Amino acid sequence: MLLKLELLEQIQRGEVDLVFRRWSRPTVKAGGTLKTKLGLLQIGAITDVDPADVSEADARRAGFSDVADFRKWLDTMKPGHLFQRIEVGFPPEGH
Repeated sequence: MLLKLELLEQIQRGEVDLVFRRWSRPTVKAGGTLKTKLGLLQIGAITDVDPADVSEADARRAGFSDVADFRKWLDTMKPGHLFQRIEVGFPPEGH
């Protein structure tokens, strides 16, 4: 799972704790970690979702201003049969 530096910084500051991905096969597992430019990103719960069911609250948790902004981003994503909601975060300093 590739994440832009700007998004990683938002996650690190606690502004974003959720990402969405559409893919043909998942590349991360719940409870795993992902090596990034800013350190190890923890992967929390992963849930299969229908993009139409994404709430305003989840869109904001993922860094979008609202669901319309989320849907605009979704239209730019590659096709895939699996759409997932992924909780993410960096461990607290010193851990």
